[in-house]
Amino acid sequence: MSRADLGPRAREHRASLLVATLSASFGVLLLMVTSVLSTFILADDVTGSSGSVVIMLILAAAVFVSLAVYVGAIVTANTFATIVAGRTRTIALLRLIGSSARSQRRAVAKEGVVVGLLGGGAGLLVGLLATLALVRIGVATGVLPELPYAIAEPAVLLPVVAVVLTTWLASWIGARRVLTVTPMQAIGGSQELSREEATARPARNAVAIGLFVVGVLLLLAGVGVGLVSPFGVLIGIVGGIVSFSGLVLGAHLVMPPALRLVGRLFGTSATARLAAENAVRYPERSSRTTIGLVIGVTLVTMFAVAAANFQEFVMNAQAASPEVYEGTQAVVATTVGVFSALIGLSALIAAVGMVNNLSLSVLQRTRELGLLRALGFSAAQIRRMIVIEAAQLTIAAVVVGLVLGTFYGWAGAQSMLGAINGSPGLIFPVIPWAIVAVIVVLAALLTAVASVAPSRRATRIAPVAALAVD
Repeated sequence: MSRADLGPRAREHRASLLVATLSASFGVLLLMVTSVLSTFILADDVTGSSGSVVIMLILAAAVFVSLAVYVGAIVTANTFATIVAGRTRTIALLRLIGSSARSQRRAVAKEGVVVGLLGGGAGLLVGLLATLALVRIGVATGVLPELPYAIAEPAVLLPVVAVVLTTWLASWIGARRVLTVTPMQAIGGSQELSREEATARPARNAVAIGLFVVGVLLLLAGVGVGLVSPFGVLIGIVGGIVSFSGLVLGAHLVMPPALRLVGRLFGTSATARLAAENAVRYPERSSRTTIGLVIGVTLVTMFAVAAANFQEFVMNAQAASPEVYEGTQAVVATTVGVFSALIGLSALIAAVGMVNNLSLSVLQRTRELGLLRALGFSAAQIRRMIVIEAAQLTIAAVVVGLVLGTFYGWAGAQSMLGAINGSPGLIFPVIPWAIVAVIVVLAALLTAVASVAPSRRATRIAPVAALAVD
């Protein structure tokens, strides 16, 4: 890679590096916080004698660490796929002068390894420092008693290794488009797959639908097992990952219909109609941009619903067996509070992916936007079109995320707590509407943040200069 290429490559991978760092720090922080809470719980006179409480905590930590690594891998894969889509003409030129597709894909995967190593190392340091800070703050404020808490254990290397491996794998999967780039695209037009081309892949569509169906069945099986054992949550987490993987793989089937429905909300002006059509013209591009926000909304909603259902379970169980749960309120409140704060990091990971993918998408459409300017669109119209596109993508992602998060959150709480003493058995999902409203407001703010900078950048380019860009 030449010195001239380092600048663009570094800019492209800022978000990937940030995601890898956040994923590693989140995993390290969760493991260390679990260790701290285990020490706190075992030292308590009431809960220390209950091995099931520690088991619950360990299961919860396993679930969240898995989610952190999984979210990081999905967002990184989408980021690399977006990067590769923007390099199509460059890759085609290299193919034209003799470079093979496999060597180009190995080069992209090598970038993933470097990003994973740098992000994993930075995440380890950030996670350990954050754990130390949280413990000191907890002790100083009286939330935690002064105990010999372990701040660094060998187990902290596990999420770091997981992040390096998943980042490499994500870059390898995200770079699969390299194999389809032909040398002829160097001298002709190269663009994303159209709606017809994206949906005309029966093998991929069948795998996506199969994964989603199998995952949902596993989730329901976890709920059933959870009525007799808290280990049902392990089945549930596998079901959640499998079903969501199916959704990600088949996002080009799910998101375009949702985007088309949302697009009707913005009227029939030329700008609105063009924005609506842009969102569905290239399903893979739209899916890559929205899936990060879908993940974020799903995670936040899932945890909010799980916490609400958790409280419902505990209230019912306390009413049925008050002697069993006497004196546990403080421990339960501390545990829920800690995990409520930590889950925000997963949402941040997903938000970074959404903002980055939208920015890269606009940058890669310079010629398209330049053509619109040449045809008479004003800078204000281009800016409005990009904002409407972002709003359309955000609304569709929020709706899908709220539905998925509610189901996953209920299934998670049900599979983990359905067998506790005094459990009411199956309960209806409890939805925290206040948090749902906050999610909607934050999503609207994210739309503004994600669209303002790219739209300004797009409108600064003169039409002639934009059309001259290769």
